[in-house]
Amino acid sequence: MTIPLLEVNDLKKHFFVHKGPFGMGSATVYAVDGVSFKIEKGETLALVGESGCGKSTVGRCILRLFDITAGQVILDGQRIDDLSVGALRPLRRRVQVVFQDPFSSLNPRLRVREVLAEPMRNFGLARSADLEARVAQVIDVVRLPRDALSRWPHEFSGGQRQRIGIARALAAEPDLIVCDEAVSALDVSVKAQIVNLLQDLQKKLGLALLFISHDLAIVEHMARRVAVMYLGKIVELGPKRQIFATPKHPYTQALLSAVPVPEPGAARRRIILKGDVPSPINPPTGCRFHTRCPYVLDRCRREEPPLRSIQSGHQAACHLHDLPTAQNPLAAAV
Repeated sequence: MTIPLLEVNDLKKHFFVHKGPFGMGSATVYAVDGVSFKIEKGETLALVGESGCGKSTVGRCILRLFDITAGQVILDGQRIDDLSVGALRPLRRRVQVVFQDPFSSLNPRLRVREVLAEPMRNFGLARSADLEARVAQVIDVVRLPRDALSRWPHEFSGGQRQRIGIARALAAEPDLIVCDEAVSALDVSVKAQIVNLLQDLQKKLGLALLFISHDLAIVEHMARRVAVMYLGKIVELGPKRQIFATPKHPYTQALLSAVPVPEPGAARRRIILKGDVPSPINPPTGCRFHTRCPYVLDRCRREEPPLRSIQSGHQAACHLHDLPTAQNPLAAAV
């Protein structure tokens, strides 16, 4: 049995905040509340959901930008969530990140050459003699001209800055890259170029990607497996083809119905969810989606459904799958 590159077990991240006019009270924000998944070497797992569902928080917990509240993060068989700063340092090279905003993620006081050389120096990947050659090699990989090395971040377009961000991640020679909304701030044509670049780099270097996004059209193009989050929990997880063809959770159905169809006049049954997303400070009892679900049962209000296997490799957290097929509205809707 092969060991997955990344394994996340029952991950929880709660934030404690003050409330009230003078900050006299306190409350808990259940940002991530029991998330589990695996990423194999060379695989792309997409983590999708509405803004505020906790998907970026999951990425930051994996990167140890946040200390987790509970659970485990295991990298290539070694648990990393409880390591000290010193013990974690050599492992940081193996997990890198590409942030959403390509401008604020780059140091404006460093030329591109220094931006790319910094991780190589930090992790001892290149000496002074061959540092320049390694930096030039990385800038070539992301398809930018070598004269870009002597320029400042503000001299580039958004798409070019994101290529620099990708190059900085590659400079550390990682095994896994967390792409946190890495293309959402870009124009459509530039977005397509960056997605194609990431796919080419993945094939060439054998990278694994955790692709965090709310754009399901991009996810369908990028990912092999998809995890759907709602209010701090994964509600569906499975192969991309199965989830896009036969979604097993009402929330996933609603998300997919909102994806624009490229054919004019093509019919699509749009599912409009009523109400707002509940507060993560006071999440609903039972199924967290029951306040907006069009198929809600009394059981959904009382009992939280576990994430369980519905078919081979495809999991969903929904009580509707306990009903006979003829009475299951999800089966009828597919």
